[in-house]
Amino acid sequence: MNNEIKRILESVRAGELPVEDALLKLKAAPFEDIGYAKVDLHRKIRQGAAEVIYGAGKTPEQIAGIVAAMRKNGQESILITRMTPEAAAFVGAAHPLDYHGESGTGVIGPLPEPDGIGRIVVATGGTSDIPVAEEAALTARILGNEVTRLYDVGVAGLHRTLAHLDDIMGASVIIAIAGMEGALASVIGGLADCPVIAVPTSVGYGASFHGLSALLSMLNSCASGVSVVNIDNGFGAGYLASMINHMDVKKET
Repeated sequence: MNNEIKRILESVRAGELPVEDALLKLKAAPFEDIGYAKVDLHRKIRQGAAEVIYGAGKTPEQIAGIVAAMRKNGQESILITRMTPEAAAFVGAAHPLDYHGESGTGVIGPLPEPDGIGRIVVATGGTSDIPVAEEAALTARILGNEVTRLYDVGVAGLHRTLAHLDDIMGASVIIAIAGMEGALASVIGGLADCPVIAVPTSVGYGASFHGLSALLSMLNSCASGVSVVNIDNGFGAGYLASMINHMDVKKET
């Protein structure tokens, strides 16, 4: 059952939340129409995580309006991805925004205490992959996960990867982020006993085809347990890793 619904029902059972208030939470309008956007207010109840704002293509005014609707309806922590510095300056004037310029990611409100079953490791092949990695790491963090960053541990110097075997072996989920030929995902996939989410990046010279080479390499990985998201999709990797790290059926060892 969805975690948010479970929390509501458990609060009723414990006497912490009146039945009428719980009913109101479940019956509240599922979205708010603000003209240029229909803000999904039931996303957390349905999926366990609230709606995230994709900033690319939206004006600063639109982003600020969506944030205002979310906060008015009780969403405390809000994630904004692909956000320009100009949009961050505008939104930050009206809301308590923590802007991470390297990844173009904005966070409004507090980061929750980690409540996942384990730890998510975010690893990159090179320093150039860090913007995508930070999007993944911040996404996982705002969704309530403990995150360990292993940056610039690519296969051009394999000893850098092997120096972090304890982190790799102890992870609940690993996000492997790399451009060029994308070999990092296969190497980590051959070492870890947990799911590995591969993220190809658009980093590389001409024949990398803006990440297509890494994407195809990762899709053809011979390591078991490796899944692949789209090119530069740090958000998708962080979100999926959080879902895996919050599976109720998996027990922490």
